[in-house]
Amino acid sequence: MPHRVAFSWRYAWVRGIRLTRNYGQENATLCGILESRFDVIATMDDDLQHSPEDLPKLLSKLGEGYDVVYGVPRVRRQVWWKSLLSAAVKRTISFLTGLAAARDMSAFKVFRSEIRQAYASITGPDLAVDVLLSWIYTRFASVEIEEAPRAQGKSNYDLLQLIKVSLRILTNYTTIPLRLASLLGFFFTLVGVGVFLYVLTIYFTLGSIPGFSFLASVITIFSGVQLFAVGIIGEYLARVFQRSSGRPRFAIQERLGGGR
Repeated sequence: MPHRVAFSWRYAWVRGIRLTRNYGQENATLCGILESRFDVIATMDDDLQHSPEDLPKLLSKLGEGYDVVYGVPRVRRQVWWKSLLSAAVKRTISFLTGLAAARDMSAFKVFRSEIRQAYASITGPDLAVDVLLSWIYTRFASVEIEEAPRAQGKSNYDLLQLIKVSLRILTNYTTIPLRLASLLGFFFTLVGVGVFLYVLTIYFTLGSIPGFSFLASVITIFSGVQLFAVGIIGEYLARVFQRSSGRPRFAIQERLGGGR
């Protein structure tokens, strides 16, 4: 990052922050939020897909009385299946969490900086900036922007990463997966009672019990549901462990420029 370091020293208004290692996009964004000094905060990716020239559009919308404004690309510069999957994930999160703004979630956004104090009390390494914004603010808006082709590198958000992000949001900020596991458990308990009554009926009317294939199918279904429920509970336990382990969200190695 030598050119970025030189840039921060050349322009007094630029402040660079070097972390000790890669703590992930959300934690790095949180670091920038906590280090900010002005009344409005803007976040954007560094791959030049988001144009700084579009910031006035977002700020103008923010000036209409909104708290958070997202820049939503008119056309996404990515393969069709990734755009479709990303939209599906956002709509699912919006439906399950009740966050209408989740459909417009984007790394390119502006919001008011009063949120700094609320963010400072967050513990644990797992967080989602957009969800936390929705906890504090209610006035969301979006404006259409043009997304440029990626100048360099490639996106790290593949199918597995999107699934991980979705799980992190759902298990960190809503109890719906736990309720889903409870409903599945109750439903298959009723199914089990029905199967038991069916077996008793067959036994007393025909004098025989259904064969191995039937029993194996029933056992497989119930085992799968149990493992699914245990997996959901395990995700929540993992979040509790991570938040109570005392791991830092990030560690700053050096501040560059801007009076430091």
